[in-house]
Amino acid sequence: MIKILIAAGGTGGHIYPALAIADELARLEPSAQIEFAGTAHGLENKIIPSKGYHLHHLPIGRLNSNVALSERLKTLLLLPFALLKSFFLILRLKPDFVLGVGGYASGPVLLVAALLNRRTAIWEPNAMPGMANRILSRFVNECWVVFAEAKAHLHNSHLKNVGMPVRREIEDMSQAPGGVTAADGLFRLLVFGGSQGARGINNAMVEVIRQNPDWAKRIRLVHQTGPTDFARIREAYGQQVGNVELKEYLDDMAKRYAWADLVICRSGTGTLSELAACGKPAILIPFPFASDDHQMKNAESLVQKGAAEMILQPQLSVEGLKAAIDRLSQDAPARLQMASKIRAFHQPHAGEKLARLILERVSSNAAS
Repeated sequence: MIKILIAAGGTGGHIYPALAIADELARLEPSAQIEFAGTAHGLENKIIPSKGYHLHHLPIGRLNSNVALSERLKTLLLLPFALLKSFFLILRLKPDFVLGVGGYASGPVLLVAALLNRRTAIWEPNAMPGMANRILSRFVNECWVVFAEAKAHLHNSHLKNVGMPVRREIEDMSQAPGGVTAADGLFRLLVFGGSQGARGINNAMVEVIRQNPDWAKRIRLVHQTGPTDFARIREAYGQQVGNVELKEYLDDMAKRYAWADLVICRSGTGTLSELAACGKPAILIPFPFASDDHQMKNAESLVQKGAAEMILQPQLSVEGLKAAIDRLSQDAPARLQMASKIRAFHQPHAGEKLARLILERVSSNAAS
């Protein structure tokens, strides 16, 4: 029986691609034993078990410079325990392949697996690799990247460009690039900030609507706020909710992407890959406190190719956001061009290709 261990944690940008790979592995090799390593307090603890995969918990936290000093000190104190637990986990499972997809749980698992001579690879979804993957790249067998820019920051002679796995229902979406104007003639705008929302985007969007009530009548808006801001933003919109559908969370993203003419969102790799799969023009507002500023670097990579527009959050204003929406809403050819260029970023069936790559490495390792 083939045994595969996937280390993933932290955010949906790490977890959902990992699950896409796991699902393809299970489809291609039904007898494979696929398990995950993560933390007890990250998003993985809610999502991975619900998908039927076993999750091994590690006592580890974040070390990034953008987290509190107290958390970093706690992580350093827990690191020996995480390494020890990883050591016994690898010895007990004896995985044929260990894949790290980012998040702080990847570090100790991949390091121990590499030192115990298990076949290993890291998958780096960002243009600027995270600290854990930059360190791990010296120890693992291979590094697989989504952005070519990431290669310069990884120290490994076996670097390979791969795609970003996206949810099958999104990849299978057949909506034409750029969308079409709604039957009622209203421009359709999708605004979201990930599962937790984005306060900077929330505040700017609600002010655009509040300060321009006549303008707001000419658009239809789906605005996902996240749970923390939902009540406050609902109250802030007040009477301007006629053309606004306000949601805490969106669990039907394929449908929402298909509906939208333009998307306003963050620039995590998971979001960008879904935009690419759907061919959606977007205004990207990178999260300014992302580790190593990777969201800005992701967005810059697309902007340089003419595949998206970007507004940095410190420069985000009501007037600037409204002007960007107005310009793109009135320029269908520009939206279609952006949609076409962002589609070029998408590698179809990336989850299946990555799963096949893992199975090939397992097979070659067994034969050697």
